[in-house]
Amino acid sequence: MAAFPNRLTELLHIECPIIQAGMIWASGWRLASAVSNAGGLGLIGAGSMYPAILKEHIEKCRAATDKPFGVNVPLLYPKIEEHLQVIIDANVPIVFTSAGNPKTFTGMLKQHGITVVHVVSSSRFAKKAEEAGCAAVVAEGFEAGGHNGREETTTMVLVPAVRAAVSIPVIAAGGIATGKQMHAAMILGADGVQVGSRFVASEEASSHPNFKELVVKAGEGDTILALKKLTPVRLIKNDFYNEVQEAENNAASQEQLQTLLGKGRAKRGMFEGEVAQGELEIGQVSALIKSIRPAADILREMMQDFEDSLQRGFR
Repeated sequence: MAAFPNRLTELLHIECPIIQAGMIWASGWRLASAVSNAGGLGLIGAGSMYPAILKEHIEKCRAATDKPFGVNVPLLYPKIEEHLQVIIDANVPIVFTSAGNPKTFTGMLKQHGITVVHVVSSSRFAKKAEEAGCAAVVAEGFEAGGHNGREETTTMVLVPAVRAAVSIPVIAAGGIATGKQMHAAMILGADGVQVGSRFVASEEASSHPNFKELVVKAGEGDTILALKKLTPVRLIKNDFYNEVQEAENNAASQEQLQTLLGKGRAKRGMFEGEVAQGELEIGQVSALIKSIRPAADILREMMQDFEDSLQRGFR
């Protein structure tokens, strides 16, 4: 597998323009270090970790790889300053932020020499991220798993819109699990891709085997964007989703939906394997995922598929 130098790989000091998304309950140090060792950028998902647990994962990741890795920090969580202080104290080189205003912490992180990348769902927010000093943006389309933008713009539309709006590197996300999809995103103007769902179905992902098996069995139409009155999130359809759908059809209030969701439901589903009543966050591209593989093999196969697509002349 050949390296693919461009301005994104040069910015992040990696060989391949593939970023492993920092997904809650899936992206621990084992997955992040495996992806980084294979030439991509592994991200630890801080969204499901207390500060002390995050510190432990950073230390173990650093012991497992001498390559660059980063941490994904959803800004919507409380006491996020504690997470950021752990990251600063540990000299983590790269932080991906999401679900919040990039102006809040980007300047502080940059003062500590940290490269900041922000996840956006529109060209308007991409401009704000660039103005805040972010080094790159992730343009995440509506196909993606987990929490989504309210705009519901697909990756195919979002990536060229963001490319036209900013001068910094653009990373495409949402519905990408193959090298051909990666090539398509780069034709549209992306400098690289962020991949989530495909790495959920990896051996190193910390998600529960029951959840992984459900991902590889998923077909077209088995995921849907729900809980729009709270924070839109793409879920696999299960018993919990059916309850959400019934509540939404009956015009449930925001408070009623929050009560139905409760606390810890994502952990119950994705980490503890309670697939009937858990909150199971995954992208539409799960319909194309048919196996659970080592993360390094996933990355190498994507790059080989990408290189084959390039050689066929679809430029």
